[in-house]
Amino acid sequence: MNQEIRLTLEPARVGRLLRLATYASVTTAMVLIAGKLVAALLTGSVSVLASLVDSMMDAAASLINLLAVRYSLQPPDREHRFGHGKAEPLAGLAQAAFIAGSAVFLILHAVDRLLHPQPMNDALIGVGVLLFAIAATAVLLLFQHHVIRLTQSTAIRADALHYATDLLTNAATLLALGLAMLGWPLADPVFAIGIALYILYSAGHIGHEAIQLLMDHELPPEVYAHIKEIARSHARVRGVHDIRTRRSGQTYFIQLHLMLDDQMPLVEAHQVADEVEAAIMAAFPNADVLIHEDPASEPPPRPLPA
Repeated sequence: MNQEIRLTLEPARVGRLLRLATYASVTTAMVLIAGKLVAALLTGSVSVLASLVDSMMDAAASLINLLAVRYSLQPPDREHRFGHGKAEPLAGLAQAAFIAGSAVFLILHAVDRLLHPQPMNDALIGVGVLLFAIAATAVLLLFQHHVIRLTQSTAIRADALHYATDLLTNAATLLALGLAMLGWPLADPVFAIGIALYILYSAGHIGHEAIQLLMDHELPPEVYAHIKEIARSHARVRGVHDIRTRRSGQTYFIQLHLMLDDQMPLVEAHQVADEVEAAIMAAFPNADVLIHEDPASEPPPRPLPA
């Protein structure tokens, strides 16, 4: 599973991948902004302007990502004992706000263009720029998805969603330019509105995921089941209950209760807990594990409602 793949990587490699992904994102965004700015000025196309604004928001979001990822990779300190991983979903939430704002701007501008049509110039220049933008964005997305598969980073996932939106934006803009060249000028603002609505949908998706992480949402069910399986596999463990999980940046926080024989000496109970912890850490090397030992005769608490 992806979560296990991510946590078997060395922390140094994870950090290197995350930094490379943020640098590639910022560089791509700046190149695309320069090209689309020239195209927007020469063509006067509102859909090209929409694509330009989208790339500008991508650049701003990527810069936020770069800073957030660098901060989240810092080790725990005296004032942040649980690390700095929450910087990643905070960056995702900021990106959602950026994306939503850009979408509203695009809708207003496109509606104004529908009410006050304007001629388009040098559409072929816009076509060339957009073809280059599509190629550059596709290469970046391939690299980002490779990093996501290995790290499950929320910030990089949000950034990749930006660029997936940008890829669709570029394709839609290219189609709008083609229709305008064929005598359908209203296709330009209509496609811009469609792009903006999709951007709003993307913003909602990113914001929801970031909020879930900030509110310490449980890890996926398959991770929960694997933790329980590891703990129950120890020969001296009689049961497992009250497993709690959450994620902060690149760290999983795992808490659980082990049910052990009532007469087991404290030293032996502690040794069993250490062995279970070591087994969990072997499966999830970047995890922070906390285990409590309970007597087997004590009934476990009622499970929380689903």
